Amino acid sequence: MSSIDLTGKVAVVTGSGRGLGLAYAHALAAAGASVVVNDIDETVAEQAVKSITAAGGTAVAEVVPVGTTEAAERLVNRAVEEFGRLDILVTNAGILRDKVMWKMTDDDFDAVITTHLKGTFTCARAAAVRMREQGEGGTLILVGSPAGQRGNFGQTNYAAAKAGIAAFARTWSMELGRANITVNAIVPVAATAMTETIPAFAPYIEALKNGEPFPAFLRKGEGFGTPEDCAALVPFLASEAARGITGQAIGIGGDKVALWSHPQEIRAAYADGGWTPETLADAWPTSVGAELQSVGIPAPKFPEA
Repeated sequence: MSSIDLTGKVAVVTGSGRGLGLAYAHALAAAGASVVVNDIDETVAEQAVKSITAAGGTAVAEVVPVGTTEAAERLVNRAVEEFGRLDILVTNAGILRDKVMWKMTDDDFDAVITTHLKGTFTCARAAAVRMREQGEGGTLILVGSPAGQRGNFGQTNYAAAKAGIAAFARTWSMELGRANITVNAIVPVAATAMTETIPAFAPYIEALKNGEPFPAFLRKGEGFGTPEDCAALVPFLASEAARGITGQAIGIGGDKVALWSHPQEIRAAYADGGWTPETLADAWPTSVGAELQSVGIPAPKFPEA
């Protein structure tokens, strides 16, 4: 990362007390940026700041749950008060309330949408206002998920929020382009408190805690690794080397980095004068319905014992 220099830049990373967010904050600080760490737990946030400063970086903590306009403005104001500006925002904060749709309560739905989707919106809006006032461009990095790209069983709220976040990136890249503010969604896949609850990954994550590295079939074949494996994408996207990259969804995990496609039409059929239910039924199997799209996150392909 020696060629990626963020000296003089200031970043806010939401949900950065632990896991992926902490890895992003460390990577930004290592590249020279001053970082506002955010978490809802003061002790966790302060420990994160200490770990960054112990490694030679610069960081302060702002303890607030994201979601509201007030919280977003606190984060932006803290960056400006401490470091004089804001150049980079990483919207990482998130929670889970997983249940199948018919068992999901309004509170389950609202909590996840507020933190992920509204939290991303309010923080990005506050950051964009400040960056436009500064007139020197900036970087918004929105954290998505494979669940938002593909759907995932039991994650109605989370998948919907993450799909919306990818749509934010496409929309805001157009709206903020003239201000030289790039906006991208990243789609990390890593061993975290969220993924260690997945039975297929649990033994490998436990082995990792005991000092054993992930096997190659996970790191390469599944693109699954540690939070630190995902972190390099953040300072890269915040750097001048990525100034021409905007409106994209970029996956990273283990040894793999990938560009996700945008939703687009893949087949079309036409009927003079328009369609009726009957003509749709006749034409569907051999035209637009000939190869329907799959849904869900593909199951890991583990080697045979």
